[in-house]
Amino acid sequence: MLSSIDHIIIAVKDLDEAEKNYEKILGISPVWKGEHEQLGTRNVLFNFTNIYLELINPNSNGPGSKVIKNHLKEKAEGLIGMAYGSKDINQIRAELIKSNFDAEDIFDGEGINLLTKEKRGWKNLFLPNEITRGALIFVIQHIFGSLKKTKIKNNSGVRKLDHVVINTNDAEGFIKIHRDFFKIRLALDKIIEHWDRRMLFFRLNKTTLEVVETKNKDKPSDSLWGLAWEVDSIKSAYKRLKNEGVEVSDIKPGIKEGTKVLTIKSHTNGVPTLLIEHQK
Repeated sequence: MLSSIDHIIIAVKDLDEAEKNYEKILGISPVWKGEHEQLGTRNVLFNFTNIYLELINPNSNGPGSKVIKNHLKEKAEGLIGMAYGSKDINQIRAELIKSNFDAEDIFDGEGINLLTKEKRGWKNLFLPNEITRGALIFVIQHIFGSLKKTKIKNNSGVRKLDHVVINTNDAEGFIKIHRDFFKIRLALDKIIEHWDRRMLFFRLNKTTLEVVETKNKDKPSDSLWGLAWEVDSIKSAYKRLKNEGVEVSDIKPGIKEGTKVLTIKSHTNGVPTLLIEHQK
């Protein structure tokens, strides 16, 4: 049904500053600097082997601009959305209707690269609240245009998104939506004893959805929380970040055996951020 986690979206107040921040964090350059004229937003895109990252900023009074402005006002900078990729968005809508969900209309979107005048086009389907439960999650099908591949200068640069962290107060409900309806593989369901938390690990297009449950009596809700980026050499990344003036933690063993991680403490525009190396 779904083919990928297509992209992750971060809302920022100053797009130029955020671009510089993420060039430092990721160790790569953006492949796209553009705008969505009909939505009233500007964006900068960084491309990876499994997804792309979108930094987005309000540019006028369009519908997209209003959403970003409200988010920045109420929640400040940070993760605002996630898009699932599909090769047949009409089938997704049909399945929603078949399962008695409220399905919105599919609409066309277009973006232009302000530097090269290239255009990209797609179809979007925003998912109902019964599925998103407070998070901004939608489905995209790309129709024309493409993003250039990223040139990674050395082994300190980010190649892919390792995982996105999602907080929930209802793990069972999350499973029913993402495993049972969307057919995303649930690779692991376990209790992390020293945190006293239940964690779910879903896998889609070599990317992990890491879902952390904190139970409470509120209505079921989900929220995007943080990102973990994979590098070939975390030692090289540590040196590069320190040289760039980015505040980072010491390197330490990750939760998963055979991994090393560090926490990025500055320049993240409100997004809790890790770098991770998988030892080969």
